[in-house]
Amino acid sequence: MKLGFRIKHYFYNAFREIFVHHHGSLTFRAKLFSLIIAANDHTKIDNFILVKKLGLQIYKEDEERANLLLLSTKELVQKIKEKNDLDIDSLILRIQNELKVVPRYAHKIDIDALKLFLEHSDNEDTLLYQKNIIEFLEKLKNETLTKK
Repeated sequence: MKLGFRIKHYFYNAFREIFVHHHGSLTFRAKLFSLIIAANDHTKIDNFILVKKLGLQIYKEDEERANLLLLSTKELVQKIKEKNDLDIDSLILRIQNELKVVPRYAHKIDIDALKLFLEHSDNEDTLLYQKNIIEFLEKLKNETLTKK
């Protein structure tokens, strides 16, 4: 990524709510991707390449928003891995709470996209754990959409 983008990301990160259009939606998607990626003890670069690819699809080839999604996802995964004020359980709680406040975010839970991350798991236990998380998110999505 370009140096200019990194500087801009640092600035946006500090004032995300003001400068990034629909920052809440982007952050929610980053949380979903981070949840699946962080469930794998051996995070691979392929996971982040997939995030970028999905970001380009979601944001209709908007490179800047796809990069912001990628960097937000990396940031969350890093916090989880470093046990820096975030773990998988607390991230799940944050996702649940956000869905209570903003139920339309349930539409952003793309189960097919999340399943693509399973291809990057090389451990059977990790794969089962990730599948359970995806199953939980699918149930959460359906419950949220039926309450509307």
